[in-house]
Amino acid sequence: MNRQIYVNLPVRDLERSKTFFAALGYSFNPQFTDDKAACMVVGENIYVMLLSQPFFAGFTAKPVVDAREGTEVLVCLSCESRDEVDAMVKKAWAAGGKVPRTAVDHGFMYQHGFEDPDGHIWELAYMDETAFAAQTAATH
Repeated sequence: MNRQIYVNLPVRDLERSKTFFAALGYSFNPQFTDDKAACMVVGENIYVMLLSQPFFAGFTAKPVVDAREGTEVLVCLSCESRDEVDAMVKKAWAAGGKVPRTAVDHGFMYQHGFEDPDGHIWELAYMDETAFAAQTAATH
């Protein structure tokens, strides 16, 4: 059996969130999408469930964090290149997301990210395996 991961995020306006992520190139599985939730397909076996806040709240007795006020999760997605990282950040900005910090280049890893309309932080990372191996060999 291949494992799957479902990241569940509360959203204030489900249609706005669907529009935002569709602008980034993501699709939604209609089988698990309705007026309370949308199943965003990130990759093979990777999904993000965008849940309306009242629906999300039904799964926990704890208060739901407002991601504009506090951080409840950092979602990090791998990218195939630095260009893909930069392109995704540009798409997020154009779709109404925020870019709270500048890109960081660690030599072997390049990172940047954005906040979606609900304030959830999405980190994007490209790792150069060759540079990583060289750096690791040099430090050992």
